[in-house]
Amino acid sequence: MANHQSAKKRVRQIEKRKLHNKYYAKTARNAIKKLRSTTEKAEAESMYPQVTSMIDKLAKKNIIHKNNASNLKSSLANHISKLA
Repeated sequence: MANHQSAKKRVRQIEKRKLHNKYYAKTARNAIKKLRSTTEKAEAESMYPQVTSMIDKLAKKNIIHKNNASNLKSSLANHISKLA
């Protein structure tokens, strides 16, 4: 365990940030799952901008990689275009 005050503070900050990031990543994953399970095209198209916004925010804060964000958005767009 850390002996310096600054190292102890850093441990506390990392733990707090980890919980914060985990919440937003889990929320985005749930939104992606919900969009993928949708069978109606109109509903999926209305959800798509909100989900892409969540993904972009995760990439901006380095919770996920920017290429991963691009791949997720692309696969969701393909999924929506294939819906009848």
